[in-house]
Amino acid sequence: MTDRAAGQGWTFLTSHARVLVQIARDPGIRVRDIASDCLLTDRAVQRIIADLEAAGYLSHERRGRVNHYQVIAGKQLRHPADAGPTLAELLAVLLRESGPGSGGRARRAGGEGGGPS
Repeated sequence: MTDRAAGQGWTFLTSHARVLVQIARDPGIRVRDIASDCLLTDRAVQRIIADLEAAGYLSHERRGRVNHYQVIAGKQLRHPADAGPTLAELLAVLLRESGPGSGGRARRAGGEGGGPS
């Protein structure tokens, strides 16, 4: 098996996890910015946000012309094999900055960044 064949077709994080991490970093982030950061379409991000809200992991409030999201940090992870840790515990690991060169994107200027609400 070649290196290319071995690395294609799967990733460690789902699109749902990536979208949730972006929202946890910046609760006022725009759908188009999430889409750009996660390499998804705006429509895909909208569907993922709807999924996360329907499952109780996320809520939003309209503030003027923008949505402000709130991660429901105490919610348990969805899969039975992941029982125990909360969403906050998962996000704490995923949001941890490992220093220069970590590949993490800088927080947007003027955004309300930070961890899960």
